[in-house]
Amino acid sequence: MTLLTADDVLNKKFQATKFREGYEQDEVDEFLDEVVEAMRQLEAENAELKAKLEAATSGQAAAPAQPVVEEPVVEQPAPVAAAAPVAAASEAPVAASGMLELAQRLHDEHVANGKAEGERIVAEARSTGEQIVRDAEDQRNRTLAQLEKERSGLEHTIDELRRFESDYRTRLKSYLSGLLANVEESNSEAVSPNL
Repeated sequence: MTLLTADDVLNKKFQATKFREGYEQDEVDEFLDEVVEAMRQLEAENAELKAKLEAATSGQAAAPAQPVVEEPVVEQPAPVAAAAPVAAASEAPVAASGMLELAQRLHDEHVANGKAEGERIVAEARSTGEQIVRDAEDQRNRTLAQLEKERSGLEHTIDELRRFESDYRTRLKSYLSGLLANVEESNSEAVSPNL
């Protein structure tokens, strides 16, 4: 695994999710695992460099004094070479802590974005739910009003049919009574001439 750089963390792009805004959680978690591994490697390297520096420093202090043999003085780049590991050792914790801060900031941003997105989705769902309830209540009220109107119309039709039935019975009874009276009158006339 190659070590991550601050630019790697800064320029990391995540795929957008399919059904909500934000980043794919598994992808972010995997990337943060890479950041943690890189930071652990930097910490181990830093500890190793510190140990080497301490060993070199204590080795120079504990070395017995050697008799000095005068030789021609030749400039050597040793002090510069010795300074390089010291500079690298002092820069490693700064780079690691910077990367840790950047990773923490990215994590906090993702968490904040996730919470904000979650709150937005919940608010949107509540709003949609309330709208659905309002629409259902309006539909129910319209349906009840329509049914009440139809019931009223049916009751009116039933009343008209009852009046018609009553009138029809009265007329039928009157008609039948008239026919019966005619039959009786015809019978009495037919019986009278024979007497």
